[in-house]
Amino acid sequence: MARLSTHVLDTHAGKPAAGVRIELYALETTGARLLAATHTNADGRTERPLLEGDAVKRGRYRLVFHVGEHFRACGVALAEPPFVDIVPVEFGIGEDGGSYHVPLVCTPWSYSTYRGS
Repeated sequence: MARLSTHVLDTHAGKPAAGVRIELYALETTGARLLAATHTNADGRTERPLLEGDAVKRGRYRLVFHVGEHFRACGVALAEPPFVDIVPVEFGIGEDGGSYHVPLVCTPWSYSTYRGS
């Protein structure tokens, strides 16, 4: 089944990042349109895919991960402003009905992403 999913790993703590606020936007010619807003669970995943079925459409998207909030909640001392606070990840879906997994691996000083399975 077609879906877009994500998860967040906190490699500073060496575990999944629970409670990270995530927003998904469609990037359209008229601007960014909010499609979904959620938080990660104890396993660093969302409870449901961000998009599924016919909602997975070709186009440009932006995931916004609010990781600074997560690190503060975990008691990590951060500078003001933090080096890594809000992480936007822009990506494309090249086929209607495809399966996409866009994870985030992060610390208070770095992050990376990739197309997972």
